Amino acid sequence: MYHLYSHNDLDGVGCGILAKVAFGERVEVRYNSVTGLDMQVGRFLERTKGKEKQHEGLFITDLSVHQENEERLDQYAEAGGKVKLIDHHKTALHLNERSWGMVKVQYEDGRLASATSLFYEYLIDNGHIQETKAMDQFVELVRLYDTWEWEQTDALEAKRLNDLFFMVSIDEFEEKMVRRLKESDAFSFDEFEEKILDMEEEKIERYIRRKRREIVQTFINAHCVGIVHAESYHSEVGNELGKTYPHLDYIAILNMGGKKVSLRTIHDETDVSEIAGTFGGGGHAKAAGCPLTDEAFKLYVTEPFPLEPLRADAFKNVYNVKESDNGSLYINRDEDQFFLFPGEHGWNIQLNGVTQHETFTSFEEAERFIKRNYAAWLARDEAFVQYLMQQVKQAIQTTG
Repeated sequence: MYHLYSHNDLDGVGCGILAKVAFGERVEVRYNSVTGLDMQVGRFLERTKGKEKQHEGLFITDLSVHQENEERLDQYAEAGGKVKLIDHHKTALHLNERSWGMVKVQYEDGRLASATSLFYEYLIDNGHIQETKAMDQFVELVRLYDTWEWEQTDALEAKRLNDLFFMVSIDEFEEKMVRRLKESDAFSFDEFEEKILDMEEEKIERYIRRKRREIVQTFINAHCVGIVHAESYHSEVGNELGKTYPHLDYIAILNMGGKKVSLRTIHDETDVSEIAGTFGGGGHAKAAGCPLTDEAFKLYVTEPFPLEPLRADAFKNVYNVKESDNGSLYINRDEDQFFLFPGEHGWNIQLNGVTQHETFTSFEEAERFIKRNYAAWLARDEAFVQYLMQQVKQAIQTTG
């Protein structure tokens, strides 16, 4: 009998689906949260203590165990137990030192690995499953979504697979996918799924529009952070808010009901897995999560609570546009005016009529400075025209 303990997201459930295709009724699959795995592993080790171990096989996928369970799994393996942990998070790389650990973050060709892709290769290499076109396609869609490479390659089917995963129960999704992988020559969605996925896409877009109006900005441990409360669509919300507000180092998405924080970034220089690790969490460089500890609650909830939401840049302007040779006007909630204009040595900032000493090499750098430090946004044309009229009036009064 095999036992597979995996994560409860698409990548983790992908491993469970492959296990059921490979082993059928001979595998028990249980899905766990990040914090629930060690309890599950502990119960397994207690249950098998003193029993014959050659008939029991344990797989752990898309999650890693704490140090105490590392030692206990070593003892289990030394006593003849079959165990294999397969993961792709860099925070688990130290488990490669264990005989039962197989952790790989990236393939030799540069592609990022997922637990499903690594487990699929393991099952093929060990003769547990035969490679098929349908499984190849399914595994690749899971990998593309989990590593967020789907957006770089415009592989929308990967995102739609994750959307479908969240629209039905895990049991229903698992049953559908197992049957499809066993019976189909190629992987695809059926007509009904396509229709409900189209509807879901519109629902997600509406949800993201609402969250754009709710995000607040603050500094946490030297990072400029966007904070938003959201129960659903964390990856989509984090990614879209990151693109809307690229001056933010990362987006923190708070799920108060689940007492969790999801962290997302679009920047290569920010590693949110390290940030999550300070609160007992982990994940990938651009997508991670952690429990809402007392310290995290203070930093992400209590202290930012009085802040007003960010305002988005005006997007229908004709005259006040970004990077204009005539300058661009920004404002903030304190009614400060920031006029960005090109000079002889770069871009300058005029704050409330006073030109600042610092010069920036590009418009983007100057804009990033005022957005991070003053939470400013691009003013509408009406405010820009009024600003210009005021400047002309002042010039006339000065020369007169």
